[in-house]
Amino acid sequence: MSLPILSWAFYDFANTIFSSNINTVFFPFYMDEVLGTNEVMQQVASTFISYANAVASFFLVVFSPLFGVWIDQTGYKKKFIVWFASISIIFTFMMGIFASFNTTTSISGVPLSLFLVVVSFVIAKFFFNSSLVFYDSMMGDLGTKEEMPLISGFGVAVGYLGTILGLLVYLLVSDGDYHKAFIPTAILYLIFSLPLFLINKDHPVPKTERKSIKFIDGYKEIFQTFKEMKKYRAIFIFMIAYFFLNDAIATTIAMMAVYATAIVGFTSGQFIILYLVSTISTVIGSLAFGNIAKAIGARRAVSVVSFIMIFALLLAVIANEQWMFWIAGSLFGVSLGSMWVTSRTLIIELSPEEKRGQFFGLFAFSGKVSAIIGPALYGTITLLLKDYGTLASRMALGSMILLTIVGLIIHLRVKQENKNSL
Repeated sequence: MSLPILSWAFYDFANTIFSSNINTVFFPFYMDEVLGTNEVMQQVASTFISYANAVASFFLVVFSPLFGVWIDQTGYKKKFIVWFASISIIFTFMMGIFASFNTTTSISGVPLSLFLVVVSFVIAKFFFNSSLVFYDSMMGDLGTKEEMPLISGFGVAVGYLGTILGLLVYLLVSDGDYHKAFIPTAILYLIFSLPLFLINKDHPVPKTERKSIKFIDGYKEIFQTFKEMKKYRAIFIFMIAYFFLNDAIATTIAMMAVYATAIVGFTSGQFIILYLVSTISTVIGSLAFGNIAKAIGARRAVSVVSFIMIFALLLAVIANEQWMFWIAGSLFGVSLGSMWVTSRTLIIELSPEEKRGQFFGLFAFSGKVSAIIGPALYGTITLLLKDYGTLASRMALGSMILLTIVGLIIHLRVKQENKNSL
């Protein structure tokens, strides 16, 4: 509960407001409001949302290896968080400005205001995600190795509170004009980032000890880690499995708002409540599967979570009544929190201690890459099948079931006795 830890945790509170308000709720609502004038255009809106998320994730994959090199060579973490978070906040604010433009100008048939909002979203999300690379690495400066789980858990808990506070912005928009949520979200993002901006300090590497930084250096480290990891068959197989599992998770999170409202018939207010219930389910799942993983092993726990996720997605695909989607949303929340806990636990169980940091770095990079493929797949399906109306979105979400099944099948080949090098 030191001041640096509190201020660090408040940034989790701040960035969760952005993640839930912009990425999951109000940007999809805005896109559907502006584009989704009929069943066909609702699918076009889904395509825009999916591709915007994929593009932001693509740029993160390109630059994140360089961020790791910057951290190692300069020691600067807060400095980059301040810059990246500030850029994200500015473009979140600009989303609200651009969305309020009243112009007939268009670019390739897309209204100029909508085009500028989407571009601002991509920039805001890229810099938001980039700041998290430095934010996560800062945790190691806040306490001892033994204190890390407690500090990490505290940050996550504070972050969930940010979700709840951020959704109060809904009171300003009600069931329309969702762009009015963008500027208040930017303001909240800034306010709760200030403690970290002002209190936490960097521990820079002395300039005499720094080496010249080349863009390719980060990729060399990833490639070298990848070559070493192939010697450890179990973790190599699980990393491939997680790629597919995370594909489904990242895409569903990005698309759940527009799917619930446009396909299942939720009002925006009903979805807000569903999202809160799903968040609570995520917390419950995280706590429950922490104990389940301890009891039956992380490998089996990941399998159980995958089955829960498949059932939740299947129920969402066939849902023609709201009660079915309530169950699906709650179960997906459970699987979301549980996958986060069990997968990281399994990485620890499978990794030799001296390689653990390297493998976690590649694990995170794999998650970033998968966040491109899933949204791109979803958006392509809704685009190709847009003339079929709501069936297009159901088919797109159904593809996430296939990704989860592929991930589960690969995961079942993981043998924990292969922990040591072969």
